[in-house]
Amino acid sequence: MTIWIDRPAWPAHGRLWSHLISDTSYAEVHAFAAANGIPRRGFEGDHYDVPEQAYAALVAAGARPTTSAHILELLAGSRLRLRKRRGEKGIARALDIVFPDGSIADIDMVASSMGPPEAATFASAVLIREAGGRYLVGFSRRRQEWSAPGGWREPGETPVETAVRETREETGIVLDPGTLRPVAYERFHRHEGSPWPVPGGRFLAVFRCELRESAPTLTAPDGEPAEWVAPEEMLVRYAHSWWRPLVSHLLAHP
Repeated sequence: MTIWIDRPAWPAHGRLWSHLISDTSYAEVHAFAAANGIPRRGFEGDHYDVPEQAYAALVAAGARPTTSAHILELLAGSRLRLRKRRGEKGIARALDIVFPDGSIADIDMVASSMGPPEAATFASAVLIREAGGRYLVGFSRRRQEWSAPGGWREPGETPVETAVRETREETGIVLDPGTLRPVAYERFHRHEGSPWPVPGGRFLAVFRCELRESAPTLTAPDGEPAEWVAPEEMLVRYAHSWWRPLVSHLLAHP
C-alpha cells in the first residue's frame, strides 16, 4: 500500500497543484488526506487535487514523489482511474458491482451538466424535489432496494423522454420534459466475459427536476412503493447502494 504524489505543475486558481493517489484503494487515500488536513471536496473521483503549499508536508508525512505519467499508470493498473471531461467532477468509482441478471461492471460516477453521449446511453434516472424540499424515491421489489425513478430507454426515446416515462409509470407523476436538466451520469465498464443486456450501452443519464407543487399524490401504477422523503432520509434509504456517493454530492450541490 503506497500513497503517491506528483510535483506541483497543474495551474488553476492562481497556483500550482499536485495529484495525490493511492495505488491500492480509495479508502487509503481518503484516510491519508483526512489525517493531513486535505478536505474531501478536493477529491476528484480517483485523486485529490492538493495545492503546491501542501506538497512538502505531504511528502514528509509519507507520500512518495513521482511523475504525473506514473500517477496515471498506477491508477490504470489498480483499476482506480476515473476518466472525465474538462468541466466535470469525478465523484467515485464502484468496483465489481454484480447486478440481478449476473452482469458485473465497474462504474464511474461523474457530476456533469453536459450529459453522456446519447447514442451510448441505455438508461435514465431523475432526482425529483417537490416544493417543500423532499425527494421522490421508489422501491424495486425485484432488486430489493430504494432508488430514484428511472429505467431503460425504449426505441426512439431520448434520455429525457425515458426519465419522464419511467417517472409516470413508477409514481404517476407527469413531468414537463423542459424542466429536466442533466446533472450527472454513470459509466459502466462491463467485466470481460460478463453478460451485458444492452449492446453498445455504457451510460446512465441522471437528471434533476424541481416541482412547484408540494408533495403531489403518488399513484404508483406499477404497484411498487414510492414516497416523498427528506434528503437525510433519502441517504438512509441509499446507505448500502453503490450510487450513494453520487446522490450525496448532488444533494449537497443543488
